[in-house]
Amino acid sequence: MEALKLEIAAVAARLIVEEGMEFATAKRKAVKEMGLSARTALPDSDAVQTAVEDYIAEFCADTQPQELRDLRQMALHWMDRLQIFRPYINGAVWNGSATRNSDIYLQLFCDDPKSAEIFLIDKHIRYQPGSVAGRHGEQLNALSVQVLCKDFNAYVGIHLVIYDRDDQRGMPQLDARGRQLRGDSAALRRLLGDNAP
Repeated sequence: MEALKLEIAAVAARLIVEEGMEFATAKRKAVKEMGLSARTALPDSDAVQTAVEDYIAEFCADTQPQELRDLRQMALHWMDRLQIFRPYINGAVWNGSATRNSDIYLQLFCDDPKSAEIFLIDKHIRYQPGSVAGRHGEQLNALSVQVLCKDFNAYVGIHLVIYDRDDQRGMPQLDARGRQLRGDSAALRRLLGDNAP
């Protein structure tokens, strides 16, 4: 059973890196691609994250570090623009496993859930309201924008995930490996300054 989960994780990792899929979607598609039952036990997110890191090391080692840096710089630019909402970055761009196919996820903590939307309207920034899957599969409200990344001449999705200001205190800080789940703009600047993945 564990060997099958590792195989599913490897297929999901390819879908995440090559197609920019989210973890949950990639796991389900991996099961389907492999011809397995929809009831097949899925690997946990840590196993998939490890498989993503292995896939990047094997197939993308020459391009991924610069792509990650470009995405982190783009994220920092947006975090600076959205500073009044106390933004945090999480996901692949934060944890270092992003490629040019990855989207940027920013958590915004708002006194009024509509304030971020009003901000985008005032700045004439086109956005699409919707939702994204949270860490435990729950649906979270998000405002999504498409921004041209000039460094690799492709559009990148930036998802502004809206939280109540009070939610900031209850957020988990570490993943199962003891790594920070998210970072503020100062933490992201440190990563860029250190040139760390």
